[in-house]
Amino acid sequence: MPVATTYPGVYIEEIPSGVRTITGVATSITAFIGRAKRGPDNEARIINNYGDYERVFGGLDLNSSMSFAVRDFFLNGGAQAVVIRLYHTDPAVDSDPAKTFFTVGNVEMEAAYKGSWAVDLRAETDLNVSAEVAANLGLTKADLFNLTVRDVGSGASEKFLNVSFKESARRVDRVLEAQSRLVRWEGNYPSPEPAPAAAKDAVTLAEEELKAATNQGEIDTAKAKIAAAKDALKASDGLALTKADDFTPTNAERDKKGLYALAQVDLFNLLCIPPYKDTGGIPNQDVDVSLIADAATYCEKRRAMLLVDSPSDWLSKTVAVQKFTDGTTDYVGTRSRNAALFFPRLKKANPLRDNQVETAVPCGTMAGLFARTDTQRGVWKAPAGLDAALKGVPELAVNLTDDENGELNPLGVNCLRAFPVIGRVAWGARTLRGADLLADEYKYIPVRRLALFIEESLFRGTQWVVFEPNDEPLWAQIRLNVGAFMHNLFRQGAFQGTTPRQAYFVKCDKETTTQNDIDRGVVNIVVGFAPLKPAEFVIIKLQQIAGDLEV
Repeated sequence: MPVATTYPGVYIEEIPSGVRTITGVATSITAFIGRAKRGPDNEARIINNYGDYERVFGGLDLNSSMSFAVRDFFLNGGAQAVVIRLYHTDPAVDSDPAKTFFTVGNVEMEAAYKGSWAVDLRAETDLNVSAEVAANLGLTKADLFNLTVRDVGSGASEKFLNVSFKESARRVDRVLEAQSRLVRWEGNYPSPEPAPAAAKDAVTLAEEELKAATNQGEIDTAKAKIAAAKDALKASDGLALTKADDFTPTNAERDKKGLYALAQVDLFNLLCIPPYKDTGGIPNQDVDVSLIADAATYCEKRRAMLLVDSPSDWLSKTVAVQKFTDGTTDYVGTRSRNAALFFPRLKKANPLRDNQVETAVPCGTMAGLFARTDTQRGVWKAPAGLDAALKGVPELAVNLTDDENGELNPLGVNCLRAFPVIGRVAWGARTLRGADLLADEYKYIPVRRLALFIEESLFRGTQWVVFEPNDEPLWAQIRLNVGAFMHNLFRQGAFQGTTPRQAYFVKCDKETTTQNDIDRGVVNIVVGFAPLKPAEFVIIKLQQIAGDLEV
């Protein structure tokens, strides 16, 4: 704004530079959707390491292939994940077996999250409260009590001091809702009542009786009490997930549930849906083909990539080629440029079954590899090659030869290989539009991911343009800021070419935005880039040189 001059002297006026820095978005935030031992259901939680997963979702679980995939993600270099736990109610336990209910004194509690883990909760109250706190709250000492909660399964414990039934800043239901990871108040808050006497829950009392037992009769009686007290706690880990009820239930997108609970997070780049279907009587083997199709469509909408595991019955190259190319039945679910398929599955030791070697899906491992490659080289580098080691993978379910690899790669199936000395590595980097026959411009994973990165970064970095005067000053600012972002990528080696002119262009002027566009409130920005494509085939030509011949 011009300075109003009123007195003789020097005036200072700041002139805006027009620079609005565009920051690149994250590239490897990975979303996982599936079953877990504990934790909130249909709620997207961001975690930064596997320790976070163990604390919130309970760690490895035989019923949860997701738990193993998340572990593999962080093991292979993943840094941030979004986890969505789905819970399928077991009607045999209760019509609404949301949580375990238990009483300590006259305090009725419920576990914070669904699942049988809550049977391990123990609680007690005591009256060692503070008179000073009571006075500050406008209450008496008789109105306060302390609540201690323990999870004997994980060893976690919580203590809440000076809580009350009466209206105050320490009302027990509010305190638990805000601070506890283990318990909640059961039902609606009742009318004010006196604080409970010092007491323990029924299971704790029975366990203490067992410890104090001196003869077999007392031991048997105490064990019976423990069993009866636990039976009274209705809890279930739920049933196996289904697509219709859990991933895409009625109004799922509107209610942000199942697959669409991802709408709760601002950004994710990779999506993994570990197996949840039973196949041949074995649980957690496959994913519904129709869910893969829905997930790929959603990833296209959110500018993300879907990592698809090969089906469990692809136990050889022959079967993989036959089913991938079947013209009558779709065994994969999508041919989206925002999806990539990896074959074969992995063989890993299962610590929950005395380290027996079992088959595992590669999606979590590959997501971690994507993240590691992004950090070390950039999103424009293919997550494959000799440096793309699969950590924690001692064996593959199918060992492929070069010739077998040569049949799968041109179809767009990314192979995982085992090489002497080198070990297990990713040996393919094509999207599901990567078949040579399709000749798609987004044939390669790094090209597609770089485009998605640029799209998302520019989408977020040009929001300031909205409602600005649509004329040359605005267009010049757009060229300046978008050009600076693209030039920074060029300097990092993201594009082909030795000069900026060869590598990218940014166009926003009267040619891209006509008078008719201006009248309609539209500004058009055209951005082009020359992507780097991976060297899939290295050809070395040898020729013998004839010795000097004397004539």
